[in-house]
Amino acid sequence: MRYYLIAGEASGDLHGANLMKALKERDKQAEFRFFGGDLMLAQGGTLVKHYADMAYMGLVEVIANLPAILRNMKSCKQDIAAWQPDVVILIDFPGFNLKIAEFAKKSGFKVCYYISPKVWVWNQKRVLKIKKMVDHMFCIFPFEVDFYKGWGMDVDYVGNPLLDAIASFKPDAGFLKKNNLSDKKIIGLLPGSRVQEIKNLLPVMIDVAKRFTDYQFVIAGAPSFNLSFYTQFLDGKNIPVLFSATYDILTHADAAIVASGTATLETALFNVPQVVVYKGSPLTIALARFVAKIKYAALVNIIMDDEVVKELIQEFCTPEIVGAELDKILNDKPYRNNMLANYDELDKRMGEPGASAKTAGLIVKYLSKK
Repeated sequence: MRYYLIAGEASGDLHGANLMKALKERDKQAEFRFFGGDLMLAQGGTLVKHYADMAYMGLVEVIANLPAILRNMKSCKQDIAAWQPDVVILIDFPGFNLKIAEFAKKSGFKVCYYISPKVWVWNQKRVLKIKKMVDHMFCIFPFEVDFYKGWGMDVDYVGNPLLDAIASFKPDAGFLKKNNLSDKKIIGLLPGSRVQEIKNLLPVMIDVAKRFTDYQFVIAGAPSFNLSFYTQFLDGKNIPVLFSATYDILTHADAAIVASGTATLETALFNVPQVVVYKGSPLTIALARFVAKIKYAALVNIIMDDEVVKELIQEFCTPEIVGAELDKILNDKPYRNNMLANYDELDKRMGEPGASAKTAGLIVKYLSKK
């Protein structure tokens, strides 16, 4: 069968790659065409557009790049129509993918959505449109099943694909030596995978690093950027930027400063105490605070329905405040241990690996019934 997948950011590329691998195990004739990244490309098929050319976050940023977004959307629709896939598989990335879902459904294609749009955050009535556009929704958080059911939509809960990625990860035994890292304790800096995120957050992280001379800081570089992009923010400080090494960094980290997003959950699953940060345009943040239907921004806190990790957003995302919180998780043992105890409970709630395999099995099963 022909599978057309659309992922618009680094996390989607990871989950898309794992899903493709699982689909190939169940469908030996599988053909892939996709919007995604290097990890998906490694699974075979044709990469139509790299996510690095698509990832814009925030209202102001989206408006500024609207012509490029519309061009990408148009070319995607044309490519789907020309290739005639058996199914269009959308992976998160709702601003783009819900428009593609509407087009694909009207054009007569089967539509599967893997990793639900976070419609529970704001404008929850979007579920009514999703019911019309999406044939099968595969959710990765347990609470989403009840949420959708409340709107009259049945969905499949498949577990969380991050558990698959972490379970299959094999640490590099020579990681420290290979990257010339010292015996100082490591603090990971995870500034995100989008241009705007990195520009807003990395300077704050670098400023914090100057205050903790007894530690070595390591930046998790997004594979869609090169070293020179990061160097401009280092302010002369010798902080290594390591690409495609986030899990190795977390394996060795004593703590981390993390951009709000999927990486906060990954950091928690690696049992690394963290400070969650985020900065955006004032208009975007103000709008988000006005319309949000949830109490927290970090996935760890949303899943636990409690402030397990400190969220320092916008005006609270300063070197002084972030540094104070980092000092607390490094040196206040009861505070640190409480965070780690909450991580243990988080592990239990997340369940076992297998999301990619389960989703692939359900997709093939549903398609075989058409």
